[in-house]
Amino acid sequence: MNTLEERFRQAAEDAHTIGTRPETAVLLRSYALYKQATAGDIHGARPRDPVGAAKYDAWEQVVGMSRREAMEHYVALVEAQKG
Repeated sequence: MNTLEERFRQAAEDAHTIGTRPETAVLLRSYALYKQATAGDIHGARPRDPVGAAKYDAWEQVVGMSRREAMEHYVALVEAQKG
């Protein structure tokens, strides 16, 4: 069986080939989980532009989540989108 890191990398690749664009809430959750898994807790000031602010807010919601947990949730989210 693949390791979590391998499944995570594959999910990140698969996310770009899903075909239909997910809803905004799903995209933001996906972004937040990916960033938490790869960069850890959010840092820096909240952007003033609407898109940057939405991404910041989504990432802020997962502060404190472990890297492993973020990866697991990300993989599950991408798998659900592949349906």
